Formats: sequence, structure tokens, C-alpha cells
Amino acid sequence: MNAIKTGELAQNATQSANITLSQFVESIKQADFKGALTSIEQIWSQVTGWQIFFTLLILAITYDQVMYQIRKGSIAGPRFKFLPFAGPFFQSMNPKFEEYMDKWKSGPLSCVSIFHKFVVIASTRDLARKVLQSPSFVHPCVVDVARKILRPTNWVFLDGKAHTDYRKGLNPLFSKKALEVYIPEEEKVMDRYIQEFVDMSKGGYVQYFLKFREYMCAISLKTFCGDYITEDQIQEVAVNYYRVTAALELVNFPIILPYTKTWYGRKIADETMNVFAGCAQMAKDRMAGGGKPNCVMDNWVLSMLESQNGTSGRKIKLFSNKEISEAVFTFLFASQDASSSLCCWLYQFIADRPDVMRKIREEQLRVRDGDASKPLSLDLIDKMTYTNMCVREALRLRPPVLMVPYMAKKSYPISDQYTAPKGSMVIPTLYPALHDPEVYDDPEEFKPERWVKGGKADLAKKNWLVFGAGTHVCLGRTYVVTSFTGFIGKAVLATDFQHKVTPKSEKIKVFATIFPQDDLYLKFTKRPDPSRLD
Repeated sequence: MNAIKTGELAQNATQSANITLSQFVESIKQADFKGALTSIEQIWSQVTGWQIFFTLLILAITYDQVMYQIRKGSIAGPRFKFLPFAGPFFQSMNPKFEEYMDKWKSGPLSCVSIFHKFVVIASTRDLARKVLQSPSFVHPCVVDVARKILRPTNWVFLDGKAHTDYRKGLNPLFSKKALEVYIPEEEKVMDRYIQEFVDMSKGGYVQYFLKFREYMCAISLKTFCGDYITEDQIQEVAVNYYRVTAALELVNFPIILPYTKTWYGRKIADETMNVFAGCAQMAKDRMAGGGKPNCVMDNWVLSMLESQNGTSGRKIKLFSNKEISEAVFTFLFASQDASSSLCCWLYQFIADRPDVMRKIREEQLRVRDGDASKPLSLDLIDKMTYTNMCVREALRLRPPVLMVPYMAKKSYPISDQYTAPKGSMVIPTLYPALHDPEVYDDPEEFKPERWVKGGKADLAKKNWLVFGAGTHVCLGRTYVVTSFTGFIGKAVLATDFQHKVTPKSEKIKVFATIFPQDDLYLKFTKRPDPSRLD
């Protein structure tokens, strides 16, 4: 009985709506706008909240799908956004290297759409270089949440002349002359951690992923801040910085909510930059008093003082403590994650190849004239040709940075067939260019000898995208290779290290950069006489 009554009510409501709609149309025909308005009011009174909600939802989903199709155009990518609005968001929260590879292989240009962000991926060498060298069309954006964590005023977000002028003040910090100043303090950190590696291994094989991250944080902070930062502060940053990395993954929830990864990331970033601001003031006080530089902050302050009094021959801006702290934080972001990745793969590759380790050891003894305790210097490191080739090959085979996100400032004709829409994220991919079989024979093999001076790999400058290209090329590229050449050389002389191979050793884990999935099992033992080859 109730069912019959409900059906009758629904039928009556439908008939009433139809009559009202007919009255509305008739009123419009007769130019009876008052009657038309009355009809609209009657129709509106019969509409339920759920009907409005679902109508708007369907319209929003349709709009989202249509806009995706328009932006996608002819390039590779999912035919539809399978999950409305979010797209492959949940899949991207746990990125898989194999999925990245599939995307790169799908076409020179491909796309995805996640929430409001449309992403265009450039996978070939020439398209990647074009994006990296198109400052009039794109600017670096790191990731969506980066401005909130690194602060909107950070120099990495500057563009055009402002970026060029700012960078002029940073270039001297990583010159050959400056690197020579940093080496003594760096070597102290190297010696301490090599001994810690040995002590950690007394019980057998240990996972070194986190230990190498700690080492990279320690040596970076000593290089950047010198003695202005305490050991306790270094340890605190090393432990907490993991949360900043997690917050700056390529895909994260776009809104910072309390107690989420991005919330903790911003909190740690603010605390760390406050520490750096204090270090900057101490550097200014010491250098104004005639101190001798021994870290990046010292050289930075010294270059400002020399510019101010006219003794340097160049004019650079005077940086505030806040600006210095923000820049040093970005240096740490780059060195901590990318260098930790290189550290893991470099040790794994060498440990798995006793012939390579022996060649490094032979070279180290030769350039040191048999004196294993000879202190590092830039001149000595420059003589470590084979060791340097091992570092470069590790960077090629497992480039720490797979992709570099940019934002299209305006419609960007990235190819003859496709224009990336304004506001889209445009991501040049670096990995395929470094694995090009036409340039690198057996590209999946670790072959340091390929980097012999004048060889095919050495001459293929366009493929060497490890540190990017264009106006935003990595400032610390020489510092990275120099530091690792000295570090791995010392470790090979002082220790024997073995790698415990697991089924996951060669598989790649994506965590901002790339690491072995098993977190790298190593065992270090101290060599009784480092001056001997065997």
C-alpha cells in the first residue's frame, strides 16, 4: 500500500514539474517574464538538495574530463582520468620506477592529470634539453608544495634577471678556489665516518641507506656552515631531514594539513632555516673581524665584503641572514638526497666489482706516491682519473635526479605537434638520455672506462644531463664529483667493503631520488696496512 502511495506521489511530482516547465516555456513565448519567473520559482521549490548535488557533480566530472582531453591533445597518456579529479594520485603516492619507465617509453611526450595539475613529461634528450633551456616559457617549480616548505621567497623560484643576479652571488662559492678551502674540514668528516662504517660492521652486514644519508648531511653541513653549526645540531638535522624529503616527493596532497608529511616537512624546514640564519650571522661577525674562510658561508660573506669595498672587481648584492639560510637549505636539499643516492649506488657498484676496487686502490697509491695518509687536496683529487670515471659512471647508470619539474608561464610550443597549456607542469626526464645505446655501449652495464678523455661518452655533452642544463644547471656539480672522488678513494684505501647481494639489490626504490630497494647491505673491515695493494 505504501509503495503504491509513494509511486503516486512521484508520478504527481513529475507531472507537476512538466506542467510548470510547459508554463515557463509558454510564458517566454508570450514575453510574460513575470510568469516565467513564477514558473522558475515553482520548479526550484520542487528540486531536492541531492538533485542539485548530483547535477553539479556530474557537470564537474564532465568538465574535468573534457578539459583533460583538450589539454592532452595527441600526446600519449591515459585515455580518460580513471578516478575523477584525483587521477592517478594514490598510485603516485607510492611511485614505482617501472611505471616511470613505461611512461617514458610511451612516447616522446606523455601526460597525466592529478587533481588540478596537468603534467606533461618530455622523455627524449632533445625535448628534455629544450625544456631545461627555455626560461622564457618555463620556470622551476620543484613540486607543488615546495613553495610552502622552502618559502616563496627562496631563490630557486626566482626567474629571469632576478635569478641571474642572485646566482652571480652564489657562483664563487663553488669555484675551484673555493673547493680547495672546504677540503680540510670535509676530510675530517670523511675519516670519522669511515671509522664509523667499520665499527657498525663488527656484527656483520648492515643496511647503510640511513647511515649514508647521515654522512651526507654531516659533510654537507660542515661544508656549508663550518664550525658555526654544532655536532648536536648536525645530528638533529640529519635525523629530522628525512621528513623534509618525504614532504617534497613529486606527488603529495596539495593542502598542508596538521600532522601530515607536508606539515612536518614545513615545521622541520622552518626550524632548520632558523639554525642556518644564526650561523650566517656568526659568519658575518667572524669575517668582519678578519677571520680566514673555511666554509661556504665564510666565502659568501667574504665575497659580499669584497664587493662592498670594491676589491673583488665584481658587484653582487648584499644577502640577508634569511636569504642565506634559505639558499643553504636548498643546497642541503640537493646534496642530501641526490648525494645520498649516489653514495649508495657507488659503494654497491664498486663492492660488486673487485677488479674496479683494485684499480681504484692502485691509482690511489700511485697518485699519493705510496703514502696512504697523504692529505686530500684539489690537485691530488684532480689526478684520480680512474676514480673520477667511476663516480661519473655511477651518476650515469643511476642518475639521482630522474626528472626536474617546471611550470609553463605561458602556452609553450614544446614540439611542432604539441603546445603545453599555460599553468601545466612540464617535466624533462633525464634518465633516458643517460641510457641512450647510440651513445653509451651496453648502457645498463657499469663501465668506468667509457669515460676516457676523448671517448664517445665523454664527447656526448648533450646527453650528460645529470646536473641539468641551461640557466638553472646545478651549482654544485664540480663539488659533487670532487668530493665523491676523494671520499671513495679514501674508503678503498682504508677498508675492504663487501656487498650482500639480495633479490632487491638491483631494483630501484623511488624516494625523491633513487636507492636500492633493499637499502644496501654492506660490511666494512679495516685494512691492516693501507699502503699495500693487497
